[in-house]
Amino acid sequence: MSPAAKATSKDQATSGAASLQVTSTPRPGSRVALEVAIPGSRSQASYEAAVDKLSRSVRLPGFRKGKVPRPVLLQQIGPLRVRATALEDLVDAACRDALDSEKVAAIGRPELSEGFELVLERFEPGSDLTITLELDVEPTPTLRQTKALKAQAEAVTFEPAKVDELIEQSRRQMATLVPVEDRAAASGDVAVLSFRGVFADSGEEIEGGSSDASEVELEEGRMIPGFVEGVIGMAVGDTRTIACRFPETYAQKDAAGRSASFEITLKDLKTRELPALDDAFAQQASDKQTLAELREDLETRLKEDSERRAKAARHDALLDALVEQLEVELPETLIQQEVRTLIEQTAGQIAQQGMDVKKLFTPDLVRSLMDTSRPEAEQRLRRRLALQALAAAEAIEVAADELEAKVKEVRRGLSQEGAIDPERLYQVVADDLLRDKLLAWLEENSTISAKPPAEASSAEQPSPDEPSSDEPAAAT
Repeated sequence: MSPAAKATSKDQATSGAASLQVTSTPRPGSRVALEVAIPGSRSQASYEAAVDKLSRSVRLPGFRKGKVPRPVLLQQIGPLRVRATALEDLVDAACRDALDSEKVAAIGRPELSEGFELVLERFEPGSDLTITLELDVEPTPTLRQTKALKAQAEAVTFEPAKVDELIEQSRRQMATLVPVEDRAAASGDVAVLSFRGVFADSGEEIEGGSSDASEVELEEGRMIPGFVEGVIGMAVGDTRTIACRFPETYAQKDAAGRSASFEITLKDLKTRELPALDDAFAQQASDKQTLAELREDLETRLKEDSERRAKAARHDALLDALVEQLEVELPETLIQQEVRTLIEQTAGQIAQQGMDVKKLFTPDLVRSLMDTSRPEAEQRLRRRLALQALAAAEAIEVAADELEAKVKEVRRGLSQEGAIDPERLYQVVADDLLRDKLLAWLEENSTISAKPPAEASSAEQPSPDEPSSDEPAAAT
């Protein structure tokens, strides 16, 4: 029976002694309330079963196990405990029967709407009892519109200048540091410094703000504002005091936003001697034999990368447009499951970096992550449900032979097939294939235009000093 419609039905109890009367009523947030009327004969049977169960677990001197008389048992453990045990078993059994009767697609555990203690107060063995269970159910997503959607995606194009940027990055990595003796420090040099820093407002030394010999690259953004600028122009052997200010967003909170002074001595100065751009460089930086082959390889990889990012941008835009057509109420159970999945993924990434997840993930951090992860969890759920609704509305599915062929292909690329759950593998591959089909269908049946330049430029872009991890490196 659909949870969206109010209905009443009778279900024969599993004990065969009496029937339940169940009334199903929808609630906001993809929830259902089940009002369950339990006959007195069933509540009495549950009480008798509780007495029998407790008598078998209680041991008293002078009585064999399971043979404790009822008056003695009730006096020993108290009538409240017997009633509570009887009610727990009664509610559990009634819940199972009610869910089976109403064919409810339950997710999460049902809850007594008024709480167990209040129900216990009015529970009398042998008397009729009515309880109300509330639970989350699988949502039924629908779409107002599936075709002729309009989406705006950020244009991603191949930039030939990136080839030169990557080659220059590789040249810098392969550069030789040579001493500088005939000039002052300049931008791009590598300086060996000794320094001591103090806060301007208190004169106290800055934690971690001193060194006898630190190698510092004289490039903007390498140190706090004012530090590198103060070193430029110094000669080897010079000592200078410079004024700096820590950024407001500085990670060390007791230093954030504070002014400081550093006494700096330039002990040594070096500059990078870049390798010549020739075939020898290409052979050192990659598996290519000539500089022309290296450029061609980088261009091919960058074009492929641009095409992947452009496709991802189109798909993101289409999913956003599809979600705008979605009508669904997200059950809290699903949201919490998705939040936990996100946190587990974050923990897995941290563990792969060799960090101790148990030490890092304190209870306070987990609570904070659960709050901050909720918007992303809801977005992921809405996208998944929107695609689910699209598949149902347009009857899009994966053919069995297509799935089998893809699973065989995936298996060939796996090194530890024995450790993989076959059912899980089929499900993952099926989900991926269906997602690809749905996104391809959306591209064919929607209109995608380029996002205006103002919006595109406001999107987060990688810093020139921090190349995107997606960009292929010149060296292999």
